Amino acid sequence: MLKFKLVSNKKNHFNHIETSLTGHSLLSTAKLNKGCAFTREEREIFGLTSLLPYQIETLEQQVDRMYAQYHEHHTNLSKNIYLNVLHDYNETLFYKLVSQHLEEMLPIIYTPTVGDAVQRFSLELRKPRGLYISYPDMKNMDEILEQRLTPEVDLAVVTDGEAILGIGDQGIGGVNISSAKLMVYTLCGGINPHRVLPIQLDVGTNNPHLLNDPMYLGWRHERITGQAYDDFIDLLVRTLTKRFPQIFLHWEDMGRDNARRILKHYQDQICTFNGDMQGTGVVALASVLAGILASGKPLNEHRVVILGAGTAGVGIADQIHQAMIRAGLTQLEARERFWLLDRNGLLLKDMSLPSFQLDYARKPEDVAGWQLRDNNNITLYDVVSQVKPTILIGVSTSTGAFTEEIVKLMTSFTERPIIMPLSNPTPLSEATPEDLIKWTQAKGIIATGSPFPDVLYDGKWHRVSQSNNALAFPGIGLGVIAAKAKLLTEDMLWAATQALTACSPINQDKTAPVLPKLSEIKMVSIKVAIAVMKAAQQAGLANCMDDDCQSVIEKIFWEPRYYPYRKVNGIDSST
Repeated sequence: MLKFKLVSNKKNHFNHIETSLTGHSLLSTAKLNKGCAFTREEREIFGLTSLLPYQIETLEQQVDRMYAQYHEHHTNLSKNIYLNVLHDYNETLFYKLVSQHLEEMLPIIYTPTVGDAVQRFSLELRKPRGLYISYPDMKNMDEILEQRLTPEVDLAVVTDGEAILGIGDQGIGGVNISSAKLMVYTLCGGINPHRVLPIQLDVGTNNPHLLNDPMYLGWRHERITGQAYDDFIDLLVRTLTKRFPQIFLHWEDMGRDNARRILKHYQDQICTFNGDMQGTGVVALASVLAGILASGKPLNEHRVVILGAGTAGVGIADQIHQAMIRAGLTQLEARERFWLLDRNGLLLKDMSLPSFQLDYARKPEDVAGWQLRDNNNITLYDVVSQVKPTILIGVSTSTGAFTEEIVKLMTSFTERPIIMPLSNPTPLSEATPEDLIKWTQAKGIIATGSPFPDVLYDGKWHRVSQSNNALAFPGIGLGVIAAKAKLLTEDMLWAATQALTACSPINQDKTAPVLPKLSEIKMVSIKVAIAVMKAAQQAGLANCMDDDCQSVIEKIFWEPRYYPYRKVNGIDSST
């Protein structure tokens, strides 16, 4: 394990870095490498004088060179590979470059391009990052965690690669998702990259292509399930939390049957979070609440249809359902305002359904008398025509599912329909903003899951809001870490949602997009973090009770810059 320490001054601002590494070892460590920005004095002290060109550069000069190199790549995947190589060479330079071109580069390092990188993981592997914990090695969990790169860990993003975006089981390629999430935490939420850990759980794969691919680098075995899987997860949680009692544990792209069960089991024991269920739910709810401001109709009068009843779809439903209860409806009244569809059509009580879908399944008598296009399957068209929803959300990965016929039908009985095709990557979106704006004659209130360009309609440009969970989870994580929170509660997530909704341009203009621009994301993250920290304090779940939450957050907010280095003989890993 690398032993280095980022040292703070008396005002708790980061001041310098102490390390015992020298020469090639220092230059090959991405978290510490400064390239030609090492000073003359540092070059002499750390044995670098003959290993670097004579010229000393500033970070800004290095960024200009890297940006020029970036534009020599002509596909999104090659740009993703280039940026990840830079990250593996010089983390600080990577973060400085991307932060200066965030709107341009976030879709490259994160969704949607990261999906392509995940699929090519075994072919493109250059430098492993994070920890790979394979089921056959579970007895060595303590030793594996000791091999981590960073001495202290505030945040870990864990995946088992079973449900990656809209592309399914990708085995150990999921580690690219964990790494990308942590990049976003740092870029958008100021989380210190020296104190985070990506973890890939290799519990096998059920993807036949991977199992038969001679280049696949993971454990060639069908996925473990049942008690064996739960025991593996429990060992990980116990080992991590024993070593880092205040760790914030983020689960990402777990299979839908496991995701909810893991969250429910641990959310009252440790500070934990599911990005697909809660992160997606917070941003989707904030989009809905902002859209409701524009629609002029109160939340408790809306009818919600969600196409896609997996982890994300049910997570979004849960968040909106809780908001309706907060708005005055009973639990039963709120539940009656939802209609969820999966691959077999509308969820019904007499179907064989996984437990997490049952709360949203409709009674057969609810649909008695409906005229259906297919008597064997209640389709989205049937639901829209009968229910007359005011809100239509897609997390189905069913390309083009929101057809012109369905959208125009919805618009015929809803003055300002809220339509949110949230599936990603981009080719899997249920509709394009260009079509939605045309079909609704620009009356639709639209948010998408993937990035889309502005749309010109009737002589006016329309910015398309991306319901990107990067607007939520970095701020939530920052607030949790600043508060040193013991748990993450529904009230804390609600506080995050309200803070994000307050940042909506709709508060000033009812025709504006529902979400702020990605260029404003650091400001948004700080506001979300303050709200989460205050909610933790009010619930008695914060170990930091400082009243000046903004000051606490700003002190720990990490920005990419080069620090002076001091040479030491050794670093105590407990510091």
